[in-house]
Amino acid sequence: MIYPTLSERLKSQHTAIAPIIAKLNERQINYRLEAGKWSIHDNIAHLAKYQPIFLERINAILSTNEPSFGRYKAEEDSSFNIWREFSTGKLIEKLGAGRESIFERITVLSEAELNRAGNHPVFGRLTVIEWTEFFVLHEAHHLFTIFKLAHSNQ
Repeated sequence: MIYPTLSERLKSQHTAIAPIIAKLNERQINYRLEAGKWSIHDNIAHLAKYQPIFLERINAILSTNEPSFGRYKAEEDSSFNIWREFSTGKLIEKLGAGRESIFERITVLSEAELNRAGNHPVFGRLTVIEWTEFFVLHEAHHLFTIFKLAHSNQ
């Protein structure tokens, strides 16, 4: 079983996006503070797009003996631009649906399954629990970025 704080963050952390951006208009959501940097919309697209990749990695860890993964870079993923084309509302819906799948997959795993591992290019050998912690911390980083962009003087 995953520890309670991880379970809670995995289940609901992403829901912070809607209230953070609730008062913003489309221009503000798509505004780029600096050329080449992501907008709020781009950050949300990245979070939604990464969820199926995370689930694929968990499934690979569960079915393969200590697989190794490359670093995911949205800019190198040709399908990321397809996700950017979805409306922000649709991305939030996809984020919620994807999260349900991840939560259901992770929370039913046995202790032995949670302790299976895969190799991250920067952090090395991570168990499923550690991959899940990394996943929510990565998401939290983007939530903070979204918060900062939402409160910048645009």
